[in-house]
Amino acid sequence: MAQRLNYAKAFPEGVHAIRTVDKAIRESGLESSLLELIKTRASQLNGCAYCIDMHTKDARAAGETEQRLYALTAWRETPFFTPRERAALAWTEALTNIQQGHAPDEVYAEARGEFSEAELARLTVAITLINAWNRIAIGFKAEPGTYQPAVAAKA
Repeated sequence: MAQRLNYAKAFPEGVHAIRTVDKAIRESGLESSLLELIKTRASQLNGCAYCIDMHTKDARAAGETEQRLYALTAWRETPFFTPRERAALAWTEALTNIQQGHAPDEVYAEARGEFSEAELARLTVAITLINAWNRIAIGFKAEPGTYQPAVAAKA
């Protein structure tokens, strides 16, 4: 599967703007491990092979366990995730699959119980952003397997 076009070269200003938002999220105080989990989960739901490859590599580089990464598709059925992570994963699924229930009140309430207003706003922007990246990577057929983490991510 060949990449359709180099979107960063075709629209560098747009990619720069998205990366600026991504940097703000990384520096927002949300746990990097949590961010990698929600990025991976949204990418799984969207079927974005490039982003799944990227975010599982970044998660591993940051110390995430294989067990949790393998169980992520069935996170509700495992004891491996904290209540905060579970709330974030449920919120990720609700927003990624917005056509299935428009972010139900009970999912919002669970997320709000684990996150402050500011944290939930940051988490929501992070979920929105990974969904945007998924659509870009899928649309232009970014090649899975080509991404390598630059350095180990900070915990």
